[in-house]
Amino acid sequence: MQLIIVDDEAHWVDNLSTTKPWHKLGIEHVHKAYSAQEALRIIETHPIDIVISDVLMPEMTGIELIGEIRKRDARIKCIILSGHSDFEYAKEALRNQAVDYLLKPPTDAELLGAVSAALEQLNAEWESVSSRERTEFTLRENLPLLRGQLLLNALHGERLPEEEWSRKLESYGLPIRFGECALLLVRLEEEFGQYRNNGQQLLEYAIVNIAEEIFGEHASVWSVKEDHGYLTFLLQLKESTEVGIEFVLEKLSMQLQAKVKQFLKGSVSIVTTDPFSFPAELAERYRHAVACFRQIVGEERDFVMRAVDQLRNVAQEPLEALHAPPGLGNLIEAGRWEAAERKLFDICSELEDKGAESWEHCLEAGYVIASSFAHFAHRNGQSLVSLIGEDMEPLQSGEAFASIGKLRSWSLGALVKLRDGTSKEVKDIRSVYVKKIQEFVELNLHMDVTLRALADHVNLHPTHLSKLYKIETGEGVSEYVSRLRMETACHKLKSTDKKVYEISSEIGYLDPAYFIKVFKRQYGVTPQEYREGKTTT
Repeated sequence: MQLIIVDDEAHWVDNLSTTKPWHKLGIEHVHKAYSAQEALRIIETHPIDIVISDVLMPEMTGIELIGEIRKRDARIKCIILSGHSDFEYAKEALRNQAVDYLLKPPTDAELLGAVSAALEQLNAEWESVSSRERTEFTLRENLPLLRGQLLLNALHGERLPEEEWSRKLESYGLPIRFGECALLLVRLEEEFGQYRNNGQQLLEYAIVNIAEEIFGEHASVWSVKEDHGYLTFLLQLKESTEVGIEFVLEKLSMQLQAKVKQFLKGSVSIVTTDPFSFPAELAERYRHAVACFRQIVGEERDFVMRAVDQLRNVAQEPLEALHAPPGLGNLIEAGRWEAAERKLFDICSELEDKGAESWEHCLEAGYVIASSFAHFAHRNGQSLVSLIGEDMEPLQSGEAFASIGKLRSWSLGALVKLRDGTSKEVKDIRSVYVKKIQEFVELNLHMDVTLRALADHVNLHPTHLSKLYKIETGEGVSEYVSRLRMETACHKLKSTDKKVYEISSEIGYLDPAYFIKVFKRQYGVTPQEYREGKTTT
């Protein structure tokens, strides 16, 4: 938990922040602010939970500060301190949902009690958000999507530990267990093409319902629409049968075809697999079933076929490491360079396992890798040749794909250049933002140069801008603005005859008294004393 103390009287802020046992309440960090505006800047860049504020301050009262805080984060708890037992202030504080209204000086029991009450409210609210009931409700609402994604990931080759599989099957309420299963892939034929942009999802949903009704009597059913557009069903017989699962699947598949044609006026083609061990053999059998669909390139439609009949004709199997999620392009896009490097090593290792003579596999891997690299470069507004330089030549000549060793060497070298080239670009982009911010502040020091105003100027979120500026300069945005204001004030005091209140206005302090207070806190002397050459002793 983080807390901020706000008061224009510095001794109150310093005293309350340093002399109270905040750590015993679980407060990890206590921030200090000497004005409401400074408090708002801190709130925009830090996860503040509790605000303790004076009620009467220049520029903005504590009540007005609560109103501004509510616009930013309604969960923050506010406690008001006041030197006056004014009923109207207390009533306004309560109307703005302040936790408490304390008179200065508060006793430790009063102050710590108010903060404890605020912490209790926060804990109760967050426990409600993260409660088991709410989590279970959210899970139920998203269950179809979660079930589908789990099966889709498994079809693509994602491997989970046995205990993780057991946990997910149970928590998602899936009827499938480890053991013998079969797959069934359904392809909607051209009669349904007219619905592609209007009603396609309803048709697919109807087919899934019909399939679950037909197969559900004999088997547990788990379905998803996979990437090629096939409706995919994982089936597990509820009872053993003398005729075998293959015969049952063929019979039920024919029923599915008949009902789709009768009620939806269209045809479907179906490929089934022989029984296999779930989940270990799921991805392999799925790939075989998809390959079976690809091999039927003629006019044949409305068929039911076993994938095993086609396996003998599949001379080359796809590269599992190349196509298993997450893809190489996704890893590079996410900046996961080490994972991308491991992916390339895995691809080359699988190529070696399949035999060095498999030039087509090497060519396939090379094209996918080069395509991922080019896509990444173009997404970042650059050409691939500008990032990888001389490594472009073996790519263009095809030399990079001539052998597994050459592919490994080329792809790993090009990956390093991609990483280094875009890292420099990120730094350059940060420098551009810093330059824009500093130029804007220098020209508009007398106006609103809060973090939010600066973020709006460069079209970034305030939190992101704050982190970016800190990384690039080592200084916070608000620290830079405050420092520039003080340095400008010093320069104007020494080089001009302007009044103190004029300088105060020109550097963004509307209240000269507050400017004098801030200046003295910074330099130990008032602006006038500084102009006269006096220094602290």
